[in-house]
Amino acid sequence: MEASLAEFRPWRLTSCHRFMETMFMFSKIAIFVCLAGSALPALSQAVPTASKTYDIQVGGAFVLEDSDFSSKTLTDAGLYGSPNFGSQTFKGAGAYSTIDFRRHIGIELDYRQAGGIEKTYERNYEGGVRYVWHRNRLAPYVKGMYGRGVFNFPPYPGDPSGLAAANLAYNFYAFGGGTDYALKSYLNLRADFEYQKWGSDPYLFTNGISPLVFSVGAAWHFR
Repeated sequence: MEASLAEFRPWRLTSCHRFMETMFMFSKIAIFVCLAGSALPALSQAVPTASKTYDIQVGGAFVLEDSDFSSKTLTDAGLYGSPNFGSQTFKGAGAYSTIDFRRHIGIELDYRQAGGIEKTYERNYEGGVRYVWHRNRLAPYVKGMYGRGVFNFPPYPGDPSGLAAANLAYNFYAFGGGTDYALKSYLNLRADFEYQKWGSDPYLFTNGISPLVFSVGAAWHFR
């Protein structure tokens, strides 16, 4: 049976709402960085410098994402039969923080949002564990993550408002890796890759989606 968009109670956005949403996204990144930057030094000072326990960094990144979303995803659900949105590459930004409480073991927190054409975007909130090696200035790592993803769907064909058809959230897990490079003692550069597997629903993402996420960024390293 074909699904009706009415079942999703579409989230209708005015131009003002879209502007406020964009500003809200960047404010969350700023708040994330500021809070982590103010709280983590106090954490690192809780132990003597000579026996430093925590290795901490907070930074931002540019995001490039193979979204695994196309018009076929919705055609298979019986919703969008005619438009061809193509397989989309999303671009955006994000913030990340790592806290290594052992030489090789730590945790990572990530936030990112990347968007494509027709008002589509994917937003991620995730956290997990990582294992890191130290090779002079390089610190390659692998990670396992779990989080919540939000997908903003394109407008329904023929809708004169041109507004997003639905805005839905899914749980996902992810595996990835990358490397940090210590450009300075206080500044790390990063290249990161992540494979995500999103949950499914009976209508739109019947098999889930599997985005591939690439990011490059820089982080302040707390010494």
